[in-house]
Amino acid sequence: MSKPVDDVVSTVRTYIEAHRGAFLDDLAEWLRIPSVSAQPEHAADVARSADWLAAKLSDTGFPTCEIWPTAGAPAVFAEWPSEDPEAPTVLVYGHHDVQPAAREDGWDTDPFEPVIRGNRLHARGAADDKGQVFFHTLGVRAHLAATGRTAPSVHLKLLVEGEEESGSPHFRRLVEERAERLAADAVIVSDTGMWSEDTPTVCTGMRGLAECEIELFGPAQDIHSGSFGGAVPNPATAAARLVAALHDEHARVAVPGFYEGVTELTDRERELFAELPFDEETWLRTARSAATHGEAGHTTLERVWARPTAEVNGIGGGYQGAGSKTIIPSSALVKLSFRLVAGQDPDHVEKAVRAWAADQVPAGVRHEITFGPATRPCLTPLDHPALQSVVRAMGRAFEQPIRYTREGGSGPASDLQEVLGVPVLFLGISVPSDGWHAPNEKVELDLLMKGVETAAHLWGDLAENWREPH
Repeated sequence: MSKPVDDVVSTVRTYIEAHRGAFLDDLAEWLRIPSVSAQPEHAADVARSADWLAAKLSDTGFPTCEIWPTAGAPAVFAEWPSEDPEAPTVLVYGHHDVQPAAREDGWDTDPFEPVIRGNRLHARGAADDKGQVFFHTLGVRAHLAATGRTAPSVHLKLLVEGEEESGSPHFRRLVEERAERLAADAVIVSDTGMWSEDTPTVCTGMRGLAECEIELFGPAQDIHSGSFGGAVPNPATAAARLVAALHDEHARVAVPGFYEGVTELTDRERELFAELPFDEETWLRTARSAATHGEAGHTTLERVWARPTAEVNGIGGGYQGAGSKTIIPSSALVKLSFRLVAGQDPDHVEKAVRAWAADQVPAGVRHEITFGPATRPCLTPLDHPALQSVVRAMGRAFEQPIRYTREGGSGPASDLQEVLGVPVLFLGISVPSDGWHAPNEKVELDLLMKGVETAAHLWGDLAENWREPH
């Protein structure tokens, strides 16, 4: 017979407090490994990080712990089956690689020598993402202690990749090749954050991404603007007109067909966004900007979380040096990126942009357009039972209402959703002040323990309230 809720909460907290010191010692040991995937000289450290995590997951109790090689850095896979064959299967995703960091970047201390100052743990990877991966180890042990089980309430799997900070170049192929081993009913992504320390939130989706580079070619070489100007097409002018045609007067993307399939915000989602304590002036200071701007009819949060965008990331062509050089340049370049929302198909967007660009380029200017690999958007409906389990588990840990956000950026979560065909849920406790990718990255220790608590409650809630064929 299960314990009353308040007894379970108390047992979880008592267990976590008793093991907090050892947990932080282990995390500090992991943080000392400079697993910087972007720097070849740290390739051995990334491999050592994977080995360390696999060994620690085995110590935690996972009966299966494996290192999965890729064409780049290794990933770690672990599995702990439930004793209940009908229990749902949950896959937790995170990454063990970190961003580059050096003392001279502005760190107060060595970025790979963890330091606790007050109630904060400073080190590269403390929040992004080692701390948020590692809280699952203590969370599952607290779950077992509170329930009296010898195995989790769900079939629990972990996939911790080693190349996220380098763009996850080999991740999708890994997921496709290992799809049978990774099969799950839901994915929990612990590589995200909350609104603030005082406002715990759960993320319901991330935007996708498509990027392209457009090269425009005019004369076979730079030519004299006096002799030929006004009589032949100028590729730099064509680039400027291309960029100017990207949006209409309401800041909507003017590419025909771009909005096809977009999942519009519901009234309830707009209400939930409006409940967040958003201060536009503070946000603008963070953005280092003087005014907001974007698609008419939408708030700032709606624009960055739930609306698709087109951005000019770079534009150039012709003479860039000091003084003047009166030429018609032979070429010009435009770099564009498109953030996509649920319902948009990156392949359709690519075709639409190609057709639009061809219509914009004048006769006499040749263009070449190159797209990189796309990232699909992902979104979990508010009423999805697995999402509600996450919300309830966070509510028990934080003892206050949990609000909802989305992420404006993009990540490999969409590969898991698309390949495995399951919903993606987000469980993260990091806050904006943690300084991901910045000097003096840190994690708030109280929030880290709340992440442990949430994980401890989540597995039982999912097993009790959600059953899916698997």
